Order: sequence, then structure tokens, then C-alpha cells
Amino acid sequence: MAQIDPDSPVPKYFQLREILLDLIESNELSIGAAIPSERELCQRFGLSRMTVRQAVDHLVSEGRLHRVAGKGTFVARPKIEMTLRLTSFTDDMRARGLTPGSRDLDRRIVRASAHLARELGIQPGDEVHFIERLRTADGEPLCIERAHIPVALAPDLSAHDLTDRSLYGLLESRYGLVLDAGELTIDGGVADPGDADLLKLPRGGAALLLQRRSFAAGVCVELGVSTYRADRYQLRTVLEIPQRRS
Repeated sequence: MAQIDPDSPVPKYFQLREILLDLIESNELSIGAAIPSERELCQRFGLSRMTVRQAVDHLVSEGRLHRVAGKGTFVARPKIEMTLRLTSFTDDMRARGLTPGSRDLDRRIVRASAHLARELGIQPGDEVHFIERLRTADGEPLCIERAHIPVALAPDLSAHDLTDRSLYGLLESRYGLVLDAGELTIDGGVADPGDADLLKLPRGGAALLLQRRSFAAGVCVELGVSTYRADRYQLRTVLEIPQRRS
């Protein structure tokens, strides 16, 4: 096991963070395993309790560890990389080897407001399916999806059971709506109390707020507004250097 280098310019708490992170990523500390207590870490590495606590606090804030009152600090489940491409939640979870699930929270037909009509490219007052679902992976709640779909595109959609089923798959198989493009906006925010309870977040818990428009052959099929658990997701993208003008 690596040791703390007292002569290094790297702060001791950060060195300990790196040591613990290496134990997690090498699976020497597996998911759900308890890490050594603060006292043990102090003795093993010759550090003060304040330094140890600072290192652990960093890993907790990064979502690599989580604390359980009265029990200790444990290795957290790894975050899910948010897919920045047009795919359904169901297909995305299955591709990760997870079992997707869903529970209907609300399904009804509403009249499009002026704002909703603009987003969907329809007329104010047109009928729109509103579908609100809690989405899970291996039984763990991950997000709440709220989909708005013009009734004209999927007339009898409300008659179909969506429990543990892909909405996008149904739109393709039943209505011939093959989604081929989309627009996505992601904001950071706080889950409202109702969403926090459903997602098993503490009140005031951080959330990722997504708005997505999905298209089929240039027609807006869906406006989706979703709330994702920020503690279970992370974003990753490729950075490119813009070409310089010669």
C-alpha cells in the first residue's frame, strides 16, 4: 500500500484521498465495503484526524464514499455516465447490464399552452399526452420523466401499458415514429420535495434537470422534462481544440 510522503508538495489530505481512491478503483475496497475508521487511518498513515477527515470529506462530496450515521463510511456505487445521445432510458440501462423499470405516476391528456405548443410545433389548445413516470435501474430510483406527445401523432397512446416498457420503442413499433434527432438542455438544480421523496433524496438534494425535444423526420414528437439524481449521474464528453485559421 502506498504511503504518505511528508516531503511532497502535494497536501497530505490529497495524498490520502489518492490512496483511498486507488483502493476503490482496484476493487480492494469493493462497493458497499466499509473503509477503515478515522482512528485506524490516523494510526496507519501518521496523520491528524482533521487531515483524515478532510480526505474522506472530499471523497464523500465526489460521490465515491457515503456515510451512514452510527455505522461508518462505505464505498458508494459508481455514478452512471449520462448518455449524450438520443436513446431511451430502457435501452440505455440494458446496455449497462442493469434492469430498467418504471412506475406510472400520472397519465392524462392536456391542452397545449402557448409555450408547450411552440416547443412541440403545434397549435395552442391542441391535445397532448402527458406521461409522468418514475424510472428505476435494478430497483433503484434514478429519475422522473415527464413526456409531452401530441395526440395527433399517437392517438391511442393512453390505452397502452408502459410499465417496464420503452416509450420510444412503442412510438416506433405502433406509430412508425422513428426518432432520428434531438435537442438536449441540462441544468443543475434542487429537486422539489415531491420529486426528492420519490427519488429517495434528502430534501433540498441536488438534481440534474433535463429538457429534451425528440424529432422524427423533422417533426417534434416529444418534449421531455426530467429530473435526475445528481448523486448517481456524471457527465463525460470529448473536448476538441477548435481549428485555428491559417
